[in-house]
Amino acid sequence: MNPSPEVQDFLRRFPLIRYIDAIFIDMCGIARGKRLPADQLAGLYSHGLYLPASIFALDVTGDQLDVLGRGFSDGDPDGCGFPIPGTLAPAPWSGAELGQVLMSLHEPAAQQFCYDPRNVLAAVVGRFGDIGLTPVVACELEFYLLDAERAAGGEPRPPLLPGLNRRDYNNQVYSLEELDYYQEFMRDLQQWSAAQNIPATFASAEFGPAQFEINLLHRPDALRAADDAALLRRLVKGAAQARGLQATFMSKPYADKVGSGLHLHISLLNEAGENVFNSNGAKGSEVLLHAIGGVCRAMQESMAIFAPSQSAFRRFAPNLFVPVSDCWGYNNRSVAVRVPPGSDSARRLEHRVSGADANPYLVGTAVLAGMHYGIVTKAEPGEPIEGNAGAKLTPDLALNMWAALADLAEGEILPAYFPGNYLALYIDGKRRELEKFLRTISPLEYEWYL
Repeated sequence: MNPSPEVQDFLRRFPLIRYIDAIFIDMCGIARGKRLPADQLAGLYSHGLYLPASIFALDVTGDQLDVLGRGFSDGDPDGCGFPIPGTLAPAPWSGAELGQVLMSLHEPAAQQFCYDPRNVLAAVVGRFGDIGLTPVVACELEFYLLDAERAAGGEPRPPLLPGLNRRDYNNQVYSLEELDYYQEFMRDLQQWSAAQNIPATFASAEFGPAQFEINLLHRPDALRAADDAALLRRLVKGAAQARGLQATFMSKPYADKVGSGLHLHISLLNEAGENVFNSNGAKGSEVLLHAIGGVCRAMQESMAIFAPSQSAFRRFAPNLFVPVSDCWGYNNRSVAVRVPPGSDSARRLEHRVSGADANPYLVGTAVLAGMHYGIVTKAEPGEPIEGNAGAKLTPDLALNMWAALADLAEGEILPAYFPGNYLALYIDGKRRELEKFLRTISPLEYEWYL
């Protein structure tokens, strides 16, 4: 068996690697898979890897809930996954012996049932190819660093500032001093993201204590942009652990602090490589306005994807730069869909709704589905919002999980873009997860009702 050039080059460059993590990203955005000896890497590329397809429908705790009868009821059949070219890389936070590669489940287009969120995104990207357009996508991810030890009641708490004997309760957005405190962690992120071909660029301090945002470069490949986000989350958590910290992408880890989001920046290229959003100066083209109109039209039925748990809906509150209505505007961070300032050639939309714990493949699918729908139906976005669109909650969007899942089940736009039975899989899985969540009695219930 002759190894692929990618495998040969990797083993030559990293001779100390002994194990490889073959990673799949499930419905909840969690990395799952198998660890295999490095000498089996060539076989992984040529023959793939078999594992239960139902792992893509596990809940956030890893429980098998027999979603749509997938798991216990159907005998839990295997699927076969193959490596995604360009994602074979070391996992430096684990030392010199571990590497990783991102995998995707092989699912024929004619197959009725779709499991892998990456394939879901690939389906909507194909729809853009049919109209001669290519999405250019970049993600921004926010996260908190936490003390590895929880408070007495199990609550998260900010870490001790490196070199100082006090906790990081700072709330200094864009503070360079905050970056200086965590410069060793940030240096690891920069070096290790380069080692993993993750195009991380800017880092900034956000509104919460030890809360940061990492920006990723735009790619003319929506699948690789979502790969970047999925792999960055794994890298950030590994880098934090290597420094004795914990990193979380939970949308709202602190009740009294701002939440963390996943923002998508998207433009569209035509077959000549031109940005079709670029005309009419800063206002953008008619195509941009139609794309925004479609995203706003699809937002109500997309909320269960943008906020994947009841906990995630706690992020939505007035005056936190979190969208609370399906609105848009120019250079306005209080809206759901923002048109950022910048050069005409870089004209794009920024989708600001999703929580940091949402699945980047599914978020990309929902946003691109709305854009495609808006373009082909010439949807009008309405007037742009000026001033504060987030002063108060509005009834336009479901802001709890039960209502959001009901809106998704009754949706008219997304079902035409998500392949097979994927939406039914997602809805059933999230309903079962929510029922499990609500069966737990919280300490507050004992305090109030006992």
